Parts: sequence; C-alpha cells; structure tokens
Amino acid sequence: MRTAFTELVGVEHPVVQTGMGWVAGPRLVSGAAGAGALGILASATMTLDQLRAAVREVKARTPEGTPFGVNLRADAGDAVERAQLIIDEGVRVASFALAPSKELIGRLKDAGVVVIPSIGARRHAEKVAAWGADAVIVQGGEGGGHTGDVATTVLLPQVVDAVDIPVIAAGGFSDGRGLVAALSYGAAGIAMGTRFLLTSDSTVPDAVKAEYLKATVKDVTVTTAVDGLPHRMLRTELVDSLERAGRTRALVRAVWHAAGFRKLSGLSWSQMVRDGLAMKHGKDLSWSQVLLAANTPMLLKASMVEGRTDLGVMASGQVAGVIDDLPSCAELVSRVMAEAQQAIEALEALHSLRTLPPPG
Repeated sequence: MRTAFTELVGVEHPVVQTGMGWVAGPRLVSGAAGAGALGILASATMTLDQLRAAVREVKARTPEGTPFGVNLRADAGDAVERAQLIIDEGVRVASFALAPSKELIGRLKDAGVVVIPSIGARRHAEKVAAWGADAVIVQGGEGGGHTGDVATTVLLPQVVDAVDIPVIAAGGFSDGRGLVAALSYGAAGIAMGTRFLLTSDSTVPDAVKAEYLKATVKDVTVTTAVDGLPHRMLRTELVDSLERAGRTRALVRAVWHAAGFRKLSGLSWSQMVRDGLAMKHGKDLSWSQVLLAANTPMLLKASMVEGRTDLGVMASGQVAGVIDDLPSCAELVSRVMAEAQQAIEALEALHSLRTLPPPG
C-alpha cells in the first residue's frame, strides 16, 4: 500500500510506531522497522551517548538502509546537539512531541532528514507546515500520554483540510479497519503507541503488560493529578490516591515519591524543581504538581522498566480496552495490512452492489 507518507519516508507500510518514553527502545524500533513500518526511538530519557548507542543498535538489528526515526524534545537544552547526532548517523526521520523551531526544522531538512512533528490542534499543524515540516502526526484525545480533548474523528479531517503535507492519524488505532478509516478521512497513514507497547518485541515487563491486557475501555482515564496536564493513563490506586488527596496530602505524597525517585534518577532537589517548572507550559500548577511533573519520567520508568504497577504511571490510549494479545511487530503489521485489504475489498463489494442495474 503506497501513500504520500510511505513515499516520503521510504517505508513499506503506512504505519508508525510512536516514540514512547522508556518503551520505544532499539528492540521495539527494530522490530517495527523490520516489519516495514516506521519505528521511532524515544530519546528524551536517553543521554547523548545512550542515544548514539541506541541508533547504532537499531542499524545493527535491521537491514542496511532501513528507515527509522528518533523522537526529540524540541525544548531540550541539547536539542541542537541531538539533531546533529541524528544527522551524523544518517537517521531518516526526526519526530517531535512539541513543535520544533523554524531554524531547527531547516537545519534537519538541509541535511536530508524528514521532519514530522506531533500536534494536537489544527493551528499547530498550520504553524509547523508553514515552517517547513514534511508531515505531521495528529493525535486525537483517544491517544495515550499527554493529550487533548478533541476526538481523532473531529481533529483529523480539520488538519487534513488545513495543510498540504502528509498527515498521519494517531489516537484510537489498533487494526486495519482503523487504517482504512484514517485513509478515508484523507490521512496518509496511522501511528500507534499502545498497540506496539503490547507486542512481544516490547521490553515492558510482563506484569505491566498484564495490567494493560485486563483493562477495559473504562479503565483508561484522563487525569491532571499527576503533573497538572491532561494525561491519559490506566486508572490505578496511585491515580485514585492522587485525585483524592487535598493539596497538603498531595504535596506530602509528591515529596515522598520525589525522595524515592531522586535516588534512581541522580537528580538534585533543585534540578527536579527546575525540571518541573519547565514542564508547566504556562499552567497554574500546585507545588505538588510541580514536583510530580519533574517526577513524571521516573514514574513512567517505575512501571515501564521496573515493573512497579503500584508506584508507576502507565500511560495508555483508550485502545488498551480492546487489545487482548501480544503479537510480534511483524505479526502485528502483517495483520493490520491484511485487515486493511479485507476492509477495502468489502467496501469495493458494497460499491459494486450499489452500481448493479436494478432487477427486471
């Protein structure tokens, strides 16, 4: 299946594995890339040296020239150095969770890197398109992690109509029917996070995967209790306790969590507060939320790396409630494309029935 996205990036299938922190490492990315999708490394939780090693590991795990991407934080202090690293390493795609500057987009494009920011509003898509972005990933409110409140089915057609670059749909996708639906809206592909997290190639601990697999759609919630921003995740005792806590109790709990995770991260208290303040993005956060905002990467690590379902945050798209298996990336991508073909054939058959001459 060829689309404007597959032609732009050089992948076989119009499917993207998103850059999930602590999840999208070399094994998952190489599994997705080897299956013909676009795998994206999550670099925000890596040092520069770790990122370089991860990029080279993906290369070693896949046939020479296989396209893959790296997700960068546009607001990172070393964003320019990270961009130069992927240029030097010949990485095909740079994706961004926040809009990169016009200058950074130009720097990457001049080196032949395809720039694909993720956006959650039409105006953001228009802005990055005007700055030279090659494509955009549009995440509707069904998507996991930090998310908006507009459903993909409403947001996607708005963005498709607003820009003339390839649009990849994210938020609520897990199968081939979703791919065909996105294409019918005018998208050039789909991006999936939770669906790739729940594969055998994902390094997420089995105990955590089990929590996702047993979740229903109603077990996936959006809360601001973790870091003050709308964050879609599995509802757990930690989430319930944070939502029940008043400001004083929340501050005590945040300090307690911060003390434990400070040891794991090696950050000083002042560094954690600075990181938390930097994540405010103009929001009116309490001090407990500032501390938790700084802690959020470690809260994610507790679950996604260490398997702590009691202390960790489990970011999740709503599709977790309809996923019940753990295929390999190769099996997943193959299945998605087979389901898409079946859906297209069903639509073609329906069209044929409607164009038959009336009986008699």
